[in-house]
Amino acid sequence: MSRIIRLESWCNTFVGFVRVTASDGAEGWGQVSTYNSDITTQVLHRQVAPWVLGEPDHDIDALIDRVALKEHKFPGSYLRRALAGLDTALWDLHAKRQGVPVCTLLGGTVGSLRCYASSMRRDISGEDEGARLAALQDRDGFDAVKFRVGAECGNDVDEWPGRTEAVVPAVRRVLDDSTALLVDANSGYSPRRAIEVGKLLEHHGVVHFEEPCPYWELDQTKTVTDALSLDVTGGEQDCDLATWRRMIEMRAVDVVQPDVCYLGGISRTLRVVSMANEAGLPVTPHCANLSMVTLFTMHLLRAIDGAGPYLEFSIEGAEYYPWQQSLFVESPYDVVDGNVNVSNAPGWGVEVSPQWLDQAAYQCNEVS
Repeated sequence: MSRIIRLESWCNTFVGFVRVTASDGAEGWGQVSTYNSDITTQVLHRQVAPWVLGEPDHDIDALIDRVALKEHKFPGSYLRRALAGLDTALWDLHAKRQGVPVCTLLGGTVGSLRCYASSMRRDISGEDEGARLAALQDRDGFDAVKFRVGAECGNDVDEWPGRTEAVVPAVRRVLDDSTALLVDANSGYSPRRAIEVGKLLEHHGVVHFEEPCPYWELDQTKTVTDALSLDVTGGEQDCDLATWRRMIEMRAVDVVQPDVCYLGGISRTLRVVSMANEAGLPVTPHCANLSMVTLFTMHLLRAIDGAGPYLEFSIEGAEYYPWQQSLFVESPYDVVDGNVNVSNAPGWGVEVSPQWLDQAAYQCNEVS
């Protein structure tokens, strides 16, 4: 039986890649969550590696649960962000062993996915946001876009006075009615203000209102969901499966948005998908940058039941995300007619740039 003999990481502050090697020589590549990835890789090597080195590699769920139980005093985000590195590397390893893409291993098929163009900016006027989204639509064929309202965790204070009331109609004016409009409030509102903004969104045909209230206040979010006819969505920040169970059982949202890397990997995300399927709620995951998290989500969406109608696809380039440049030998993220494609290459189908790895901080745990 093949066992895990080596766990390696390469990271900087923003992103960290992981390689798992098994005793039969098989290797797989994955990624810990972005942001403070240097801290997350410390957790990987100190609190994950000791519980998986020397263990059989065939049952990813069992390995992830083993770490969670052994590290039960640390139930929070950093452990899950580190587990994502192990989990996604093992899925790559297993798929490469069989010579198939991860989505095939998950029971899906390769092919295209409709994207929505996802803006990350609030430092932009409604006119300028509308103009750049229209230009991207003309160039890349997006028929769905998401932009920001309110201020991140803003306690009802807008990014600047009147911005929300200006940006919503401005974007609607330049994009025709066939373009789906989505907005993200990033926990910015009280229920009262969220419902007020939600009525404005409904008036302008917005179909998706993401994280209107502080995400940890599920009762507040449910109040908004019950008051509006458009889809209220959320879940990206949540890494605790018990919280997910409560969120879904109480129907705090209309659409669930797990993030593969925040949640702890593909295996744990599949558990959330199962809960959502039982409740009849669609799954439109969060993947807000062009590290490997969007690639993981592409494979997931090509395989699961209850997948939402589109993939989140960040439109921000080097000025906003300088750290996501030159991560891969060849980018897996070519957009054609508003779609990206999951290839038939084994595993995740991507190679991390050797030049990037040479500049990253390296750590290794292995069986002695």
